[in-house]
Amino acid sequence: MIVDGRALAREILARVKARATNLPKPPRILAIAANETPSTRSYLSIKQRRAEEAGCVLTFIQMPDNTSTAALHAAVLSADADAVIVQLPLPAGVDTKAVCDAIQLEKDADVLSSSARERFEGGDTAALLPPVVGAVKEILMANNVGLDGKNAVVVGSGFLVGAPVATWLRQQGAEVVVVTSKSGNLKEALLNADIVVSGAGSPHLIKPDVLTQGVILIDAGTSESNGEVVGDADPTCAEKCSFFTPVPGGMGPLAVAKLFENAVTLAERSGVHFL
Repeated sequence: MIVDGRALAREILARVKARATNLPKPPRILAIAANETPSTRSYLSIKQRRAEEAGCVLTFIQMPDNTSTAALHAAVLSADADAVIVQLPLPAGVDTKAVCDAIQLEKDADVLSSSARERFEGGDTAALLPPVVGAVKEILMANNVGLDGKNAVVVGSGFLVGAPVATWLRQQGAEVVVVTSKSGNLKEALLNADIVVSGAGSPHLIKPDVLTQGVILIDAGTSESNGEVVGDADPTCAEKCSFFTPVPGGMGPLAVAKLFENAVTLAERSGVHFL
């Protein structure tokens, strides 16, 4: 089965909007960007549309490409909003960790700061899930997939996908193997996997011949190939999967929807709207 991420995202956004309308004012979200590329403009445009569907107000600050770490840090600290988003990647030479760590815990909808990430990694029940993790959880819950004792393979160990997804899968009781370009065990690991989550950003890295029949394959990797956005998994992998998330149209819309769900949760918790 091919997962329709757009349809599932619409369901999430409808739930989020119902919560947002219960607040005296729409939750306010500020997105700060400093690396203006076609991809960044596309991401921000998508977020703008989804914000409206979620009952939120999204505004942007576009910093120049040559902006400094100090300038970005100051912009984050001075943000007057219920939630603050730092659009990654930031320009070369900027200390991304320092900028993300400036996001206050109570405004960190993307779970980018060390304080928010540590709460999530520590299993704090009040911690927000990083949006990609929330999207993975949503897909598995929608298909009644339990994780306890399952063999899960995470392809890639990046900050936005691989590392948090591996952490969450372990928290749910899965046996997790993380595969990277340096580990060299992709084929062996995939052939033993019940669940695969990939965030390598390598076009069509995963082929059907390295998958077991009936595997669950969640493709969270995106890259460009011949001018098109493609995923880590060859689309023909769908034939061997019990369910499969395509790129585009799978994890991307879901992760954005979960980002706004986090933002509304922060607005509900802040108490600002009830003063």
